Amino acid sequence: MNTTTNNTILFSQIGSIGTMTFNRPDVYNAMNSELILAMRDVTAEIAASRTLRALILKGAGKAFLAGGDVGLFHKQRDDMGDIKSMGDALHEGIKNIRNMPFPVIAQIQGACAGAGLSVAMAADFAIASEAAQFNTAYTKIGLSPDGGSTFFLPRYVGMKRAIELTMLADMFDAKAAAAMGIINRAVPAENLEQEVAALAERLSNGATQAFSRAKKLINQSFVTPIDKQLDDEIAYFAECAVTDDFKEGVSAFVDKRKPRFVGK
Repeated sequence: MNTTTNNTILFSQIGSIGTMTFNRPDVYNAMNSELILAMRDVTAEIAASRTLRALILKGAGKAFLAGGDVGLFHKQRDDMGDIKSMGDALHEGIKNIRNMPFPVIAQIQGACAGAGLSVAMAADFAIASEAAQFNTAYTKIGLSPDGGSTFFLPRYVGMKRAIELTMLADMFDAKAAAAMGIINRAVPAENLEQEVAALAERLSNGATQAFSRAKKLINQSFVTPIDKQLDDEIAYFAECAVTDDFKEGVSAFVDKRKPRFVGK
């Protein structure tokens, strides 16, 4: 898999690290139907990969993702067509990103707004250029949020701040995003690619089977009763205990060396 047929999403893989690029740079990667459908389909293919151990999400050009294509909305404002099916496709893509069986890193530069912010929040890690700008955006054009924004924001920032960010829809910068827990950290623009590459390399060399199960546990933790959470923890613990990575991890610990995990 190299690119989609409509070219709005690009995919490349080097070793065990994949990069998925949103590719509408002339409109700051604003989402149209082609990009949304491509994101849904490509993320499903990526999730099924047997060779990937980390994924980077990035935008072509000056922006990460500027949200929905408002210019297109304006042209179609009297006949939005099958908006529900496009929303469903967007949400399939978001779920695919959130449930990837390996770590996902959002590499954010420029605009990250609306559904673009939702994509960034769906990733496991988010590293942003200090020059990046964030906005929930929806209410500014008379829409309520989609893309999982109302799921992720309260978990990252708390209820009051989530309501403020959503209803007022003021712009905020990368340092504020980091302080609120929306992203992991803000870095100088010239260091962004290097920082993300180093993190992806570290994660791709980690205990992939353990990462996958830890991610599932954390994802379910807000809606799972404590008894089931504990049952699932020990079940996944037992599954990890028979992996090659566990055997390598304990051997490396005893031998006082760095483990060489293979993700199996």
